[in-house]
Amino acid sequence: MPVDNQQQFADAEVLRRSRCPAVPAACPAGAEASGSTDGWFRSLLESAPDAMVIVDDAGTIQLVNAQTEALFGYRREELLGRPVEILVPHRFRRHHAAHRQGYAGNQQVRPMGAGLDLNGLRKDGREFPVEISLSPIETADGPLVAAAVRDVTERKAAEARINELAALVESSQDAILAKTLEGRITYWNAAAQRLYGYTPQEAVGAHVSMLAPPGREKEIDQLLGRLGNGEKVEHFETLRVTSTGRQLDVDVTLWPTREPGGKVVGGCAIIRDVGDQKRAAAELTELYEQQRHVALTLQRSLMGPPPEVPGMHTASRYLPATQGAGVGGDWFDLVPLGAGRVGVLIGDVMGRGLEAAAVMGRLRSAAHALAKSGMSPRQLMQTLDSVVADMPDQFITCCYLEIDPDAGEAVICSAGHLPALLVTADGEVGRLPVPVSVPLGVGEIPHQQVTVSLPAGATLALYTDGLVETPDSDIETQLEVLGEALGVAFRAAPGPEDAAALEEAADSVLATMLPGVEGHNDDVTLLLARLPPAPLGTATRELSAVPEAVAQGRAFLSGVLAGWDLHGVRDDARLLASEVLTNAVRHARGPIRLRLRHTEHELTVEVTDRSPQLPHVRLAGTGDESGRGLALVDTLAGSWGTRPAEDGKTIWFTLSTGRSG
Repeated sequence: MPVDNQQQFADAEVLRRSRCPAVPAACPAGAEASGSTDGWFRSLLESAPDAMVIVDDAGTIQLVNAQTEALFGYRREELLGRPVEILVPHRFRRHHAAHRQGYAGNQQVRPMGAGLDLNGLRKDGREFPVEISLSPIETADGPLVAAAVRDVTERKAAEARINELAALVESSQDAILAKTLEGRITYWNAAAQRLYGYTPQEAVGAHVSMLAPPGREKEIDQLLGRLGNGEKVEHFETLRVTSTGRQLDVDVTLWPTREPGGKVVGGCAIIRDVGDQKRAAAELTELYEQQRHVALTLQRSLMGPPPEVPGMHTASRYLPATQGAGVGGDWFDLVPLGAGRVGVLIGDVMGRGLEAAAVMGRLRSAAHALAKSGMSPRQLMQTLDSVVADMPDQFITCCYLEIDPDAGEAVICSAGHLPALLVTADGEVGRLPVPVSVPLGVGEIPHQQVTVSLPAGATLALYTDGLVETPDSDIETQLEVLGEALGVAFRAAPGPEDAAALEEAADSVLATMLPGVEGHNDDVTLLLARLPPAPLGTATRELSAVPEAVAQGRAFLSGVLAGWDLHGVRDDARLLASEVLTNAVRHARGPIRLRLRHTEHELTVEVTDRSPQLPHVRLAGTGDESGRGLALVDTLAGSWGTRPAEDGKTIWFTLSTGRSG
């Protein structure tokens, strides 16, 4: 026995001898001397596997062993002579004395081996579950009670897990059954009874083949053979027949059960009724197709056919995704800006479905209206940015080009969109040098615009990421492939003025980029726009902002129209030009620029001044001597409008060259 234990026993020797000089009930035959009896009892106490606590009939601790110190965290001298309630949680102490006294008398002592499930209290205040076995000890001075205390924390936890698993198995919504390798059912839970209609009494002991459709019993034998080989079998539907003969839609998983040595002794099956799931999947597929049809209809309705721009041939393709949610947020638009200018928009709302199509519609309408107002590409993009900022969790790319065919150039701004490509008349393909800013909705980062040259007869190629992004290819590689496909398609085109050739080129590009057109997982947009031809004639005159400028401009216009043999529109052109020039002289600063543009179908007259204030039509009173100029323009012109510029504005109007003078 350790030295410290000997010392602790020595310290309590007087108490022990006075209370327990001999322990007849515990002594072996022939042990008569109290010294030898005490030594034998101490050895027995210390060798016990459990914590031993011996108390008198008053509940005072008389003896403890080393296991008690280890279990409760007290030193022996801290326990001897103390009430046994020190080892009991505070909330139980009031009832513990009466409980303990009930076992102190000979009539109510609980025999050794009968367990009490209680909680113990360690010195540090932690509670833990214990099992206590009580036995009486008769002494000369009265009875004692020996308590063998065992920490059952791990056992309780294991029992809780077992009970939890048993409850889960029995309460499972899936049918669970166990069987032998011969196929005899050994376990049948409540869900199995609900699913198949057999009670546990009817199912246990029966062969599992009773659940197989007629003629498929051999499949059961094959499954049992695979089970015996230790194989897990998933997703089979053989166990389908109920007690009434009805066949279920089920998904069955079967795996082997083994004895501790690893030998396969049977199997366990989980059977899930997937009838509702299959019906729901069919309904979901139908609803998905309906939603896809609605979204596609909405997308095409919002997009509409590409507007016709005089002199500009276009070919466009839109393909909704064949996988996932289908239709997405791709869009493009052509905006006639007047005076021969054209706005070209393309954008892509990330995501798919009705929400993406609805967002696309809002942005397309907003962008179209902003472009029609004459707003510059950079201003348009900044304004759209603020619109998207009010749409949470949106990620949108966009590119806007304002094309001036007379000058052979375009002003471009891109918000995170893929680079625009330019195909020359001889089939050479290159990227437009446009700085790509952040997508719309990011905010705080200004967008940039640049002016680029556009050679006569060239074609713009604009597209969305569905055309070039693939899971297994780098985007730069795909852009090179697209460039090569465009070059091949245009070099094979019959002629630059042939609109049908542009359509053939679009089909050729799609065939190259999407050879498996039924398998793309994003919507695809491609727009080919051949630049309008240069006008048949242009003429420009700089004028000072003085009253004489009106007559000078009128005379200049008359001479130019005579040279172009446009006598039929001369009078209307002179009248409207006079009104616009008069407004510029009165309300703006010079110099004033008068520009004439003649195409096959119309004459365009532009007046540019240095005032940023845009004019508007107003109703003049009966006695007013002015205020009718723009109303006259609005009445006689084929179309008219204003366009802001960095240093002023431009007012323009058109007249059909077929108008009689």
